[in-house]
Amino acid sequence: MKKDCFSCHGKWYTQPMTCGHSFCPIYTKLPKMKTIRLEKENFVGTAPSVFVGRYGYPHVNVGILAPPETVEKDGELYDSPQEWSRRGFQIQDVLDFRSVLINSRMQAPVKAAHKYVEITQEVALASKPVDVEFFLQKKPTYQVSTSNVETVLGAHAQLKKAVLTSNPHIDSRVDKIVSDSDLKASEAITALYKKGFDETFLTRILSVGNLGLKTQRKLVPTRWGITATDDIIGKQLIEEIKDYKTSDYQLFFGNYLGNYFLVLFFPRVWSYELFEMYMPSTLLNQENEVKYTTDHEFYGGRKSYVSETAGGYYAARISLLEKMKEMKRQGAVLVLRFITDEYTTPLGVWVVRQSVRKTMDHGQIFACEEDMMSYAKQFILERFHFDISNIFKKSKILEYIHTQKTLFGVFTSKP
Repeated sequence: MKKDCFSCHGKWYTQPMTCGHSFCPIYTKLPKMKTIRLEKENFVGTAPSVFVGRYGYPHVNVGILAPPETVEKDGELYDSPQEWSRRGFQIQDVLDFRSVLINSRMQAPVKAAHKYVEITQEVALASKPVDVEFFLQKKPTYQVSTSNVETVLGAHAQLKKAVLTSNPHIDSRVDKIVSDSDLKASEAITALYKKGFDETFLTRILSVGNLGLKTQRKLVPTRWGITATDDIIGKQLIEEIKDYKTSDYQLFFGNYLGNYFLVLFFPRVWSYELFEMYMPSTLLNQENEVKYTTDHEFYGGRKSYVSETAGGYYAARISLLEKMKEMKRQGAVLVLRFITDEYTTPLGVWVVRQSVRKTMDHGQIFACEEDMMSYAKQFILERFHFDISNIFKKSKILEYIHTQKTLFGVFTSKP
């Protein structure tokens, strides 16, 4: 039986194919990669980031990402989703930067001291990309890796050793937090986020074991670190916005890289629901009908990680909470994500985060729920040729809104 492409998203791609297809519908549609072939076993590259794998845990691959050359200008662009979004990078632009990176890696236990791990920690902490000389066991293997969570990876190679050839500059505020071994990782992330350090940097330093209580510091696979960082920041923002007044009926719409978001605010206390809809006959849904995943939380929050929408849930939540903090309002929020055939390559969960940030810049206020919902239905029908009514009927947030009275409703209802 053929594996459903909607569930797989290309992650089970192997040679030979084991899913039942004669070819991978996902990988055959990938845009052309810009790779630079390395013809020797050592090189000096400007490293913007690190990567910690999850397979084999608690023994994992720890890698430094770097192009096979030194870069004097714009080295940050190799690992800077916020800057990609600000500059309006398209899919091919991101691939051009990411696919030339070589993941020079070495296996290490997640808790034991290791010389190479110490080097990755310095690279992760640096304010700017660091020049590193790599000595490889053999030439890199070029095989692009895409994911719904992690950013695209290019070549990989097993490492003999690595040597820093430039001095990493570490921000004094970061150095102070990292040096505090009595500070929990969640408290450290929250403190640095409030000082203006973005989630990409925070994930980086969490993944290589730079944060947390002294006895608890360890390597965290990048995939887990991304979601953990988004969740920690989100929970802190939720506690802040719970003190605000409720919002108006507001609708926001925006898009980036073929991901379209419609966000609905309702004047209630905090709650949140995400529907991710994969439009028919597209890269991630080869069928002829819309498929969707969904997760939600009410005022009291969740007791476990989401099961369906994965990292996208936490990434979208950060962006809309940032808007609420800016507005000094809280509300019940329904987020609808439409993934279209414009999104030709899974680039990572940062796409969700940045798409929602762009979306929150374009909103309008409605007088009542009926007007907003009517507008949303018509807008979606015209834009995506899709009747959203059945999705609305399945919404836990809308069900809660329609069945639970507010204090205002209790005092004004007729006897």
